[in-house]
Amino acid sequence: MSDNSTNISQNFHAPVTNAIGEVKGDFNFNQAKNNLSEAAAEIQQLLNQLSQNYPTNTEAEKKAVATAAIQHIDNNSKLRQRVLSALKTGGIQALGQLLNHPAATFVIAALEDWQKSKNKL
Repeated sequence: MSDNSTNISQNFHAPVTNAIGEVKGDFNFNQAKNNLSEAAAEIQQLLNQLSQNYPTNTEAEKKAVATAAIQHIDNNSKLRQRVLSALKTGGIQALGQLLNHPAATFVIAALEDWQKSKNKL
């Protein structure tokens, strides 16, 4: 069976110190990748649904779809938490690479601003 996924799991039984600090406990890279993939799939589905009602031919239309997507994410507490968690573990660029939609670049920019404003709260 050929599987392109990579499962990296590291268990630190003793503190590990490096240039950015100390790491203790378990960190499962595969779980972080799954969280990011799941959030991207939900955002992709949302963008596809929005595209059924809103065109994405012009820059303004793409921005409107991105705004609607961010509003939907912000109003759905479970989705909001999944997206914030995925952004923390995977980063905004990784999420952007998983989205395939005409409005994706606008959504990524909006999510980046949205994440910064949520982190200030």
